[in-house]
Amino acid sequence: MRTSIATVSLSGSLTEKLTAASRAGFDGVEIFENDLLASPLTPEDIRARCADLGLSIDLYQPMRDIEAVPPEEFARNLRRARHKFELMSRLGADTVLVCSSVSPLAEDDDALAAAQLSQLAQLAQDFGIRVAYEALAWGRHVNTYDHAWRIVEAAGHPALGTCLDSFHILARGSDPKDLEGLADIPGEKIFFLQLADAPLMAMDVLQWSRHYRCFPGQGGLDVTGLLRHVIAAGYRGPLSLEVFNDVFRQAEAGPTAVDAHRSLLVLKEAAGLAALPAPVVPTGAAFVELVTADAEPASALLGALGFARTARHRSKPVDLWQQGEARVLVNTGPAARRHGTSLAAVGLESPDPAGAARRAESLLAPVLPRRRAPGDAPLDAVAAPDGTELFFVATDPVAAEGEPELPDWRADFVDVPHQDATPHGVTRIDHLALTQPWHEFDEAVLFHRSVLGLHAQESVDVADPYGLHRSRAVSNADGSVRIALGVGPAPTDDGARAQHIALATDDVVATARAFLAAGGRLLSLPANYHDDLAARYAFADGELETYRELSILYDRDAHGEFRHCYTHTVGRVFFELVQRDGGYRGYGARNAPVRLAAQHAAR
Repeated sequence: MRTSIATVSLSGSLTEKLTAASRAGFDGVEIFENDLLASPLTPEDIRARCADLGLSIDLYQPMRDIEAVPPEEFARNLRRARHKFELMSRLGADTVLVCSSVSPLAEDDDALAAAQLSQLAQLAQDFGIRVAYEALAWGRHVNTYDHAWRIVEAAGHPALGTCLDSFHILARGSDPKDLEGLADIPGEKIFFLQLADAPLMAMDVLQWSRHYRCFPGQGGLDVTGLLRHVIAAGYRGPLSLEVFNDVFRQAEAGPTAVDAHRSLLVLKEAAGLAALPAPVVPTGAAFVELVTADAEPASALLGALGFARTARHRSKPVDLWQQGEARVLVNTGPAARRHGTSLAAVGLESPDPAGAARRAESLLAPVLPRRRAPGDAPLDAVAAPDGTELFFVATDPVAAEGEPELPDWRADFVDVPHQDATPHGVTRIDHLALTQPWHEFDEAVLFHRSVLGLHAQESVDVADPYGLHRSRAVSNADGSVRIALGVGPAPTDDGARAQHIALATDDVVATARAFLAAGGRLLSLPANYHDDLAARYAFADGELETYRELSILYDRDAHGEFRHCYTHTVGRVFFELVQRDGGYRGYGARNAPVRLAAQHAAR
């Protein structure tokens, strides 16, 4: 099915919006009236521009407060409509959206609404235009899709149909059984379908709609279920996104349009309308890569954590540090960024690296070109929305008999002489915490869910001394891959975005002591935190004193306990030492405000 997007969903001038939609792969657009009114281009120019970009103009919108009004008011509405229909003819648009009235003049009279909409449709038909009537969730008298359809059906005009909007339908808390009524609407009378998701929020529906809509798959509404019902009714028109979102209106139009198109691809897949390469869920974190112009601070920190520098890349200035199954690459090549040490790449173990790359590419993830020296492993890599490079590496590169061997990234490294470091108990990478640019959080969540096949937990807000941090974790089924995606309290300079790497240990007390003995520095916590712990939990004798001494934080959930502490920050990276006991599933979110405040104080 064709895809479309409303220009109100993107930032910038109308020309910039059209260009972004075309480059992202959309087939058409809805022209939002305000965008046209603010454009220096004539309707004929806009029509030609869309044609040059390969875009159809699928809808012109909106016309408001038309129906069920006194005769003199309706006469004025028809004059207004005639002007818009003339403009649409110049524009080349053949369908107009009419929203159910919110006017105080509107009467609660379905027969009057049907008669006036029929007159409007007759005028539209004279211009070769169709009228798609939509129930606003906050409409004065008509606020449900079935009510709007009854009026359209009563009007009985061939140029009058209905527009279904997933937000207006689902935001009213429709029971799944209520959606079954969609099948009663003939497919040919569903003139248009607008799609939007939204986070589940308890607030005025108008404000919710105008500020917090998002693309399908980024919120909590059952957009997939609704789409299945509409398709079953026989609708075959465009799948169009109409999203009002304060963040999207400020973010760059190009990436937002790509994210929008990705959401429709995932939605079509979920609804059985498209076949994409199947998700290949990663099975572990093979490595993380730090880039830095000065390796000494990062090397000193890794050494204090008990890592050993065991190998060096055969053709690049990249060192491999390892402890247990935790591996950290330190890259001092041209990729080193201006913000000092930063986390640039993650190696994800995959049972099918090529399949994972095909899935990523089908969902518009940019495939990264790689400069390889002869003999280097041909690894597939894509870019996450925040620019982090994701490498898909073989979980087990040893091939079964008769099967070709998969590329082994470790074969690119040559062992180097080193003193045997004393391990401090780190066993593997527990999770990564990646802070996203403020305008890319929802995109990042959808990317990791759809491209990598990870499951997303509920969003969590944690207090920061200067605002709120929003966080949402994604993981595979067994927790061997965990990524906590976060966004800071405000649009900030990219250089302020710290990332952190959590290292698993079976004994965080012993690991923390060994780290301090090796010259490491732990993030210092206020005494008030541990005083509060004493009030909330009962500890064994001396246990709380140990946590106070080593700046260890504590949490528990229904499944187990969590003990963790943090190193100082090097550049934009710090490490966390974590001990999970009894199946604890969280990330210590209760303790995040204390950690954030302590890091602010340390700066």
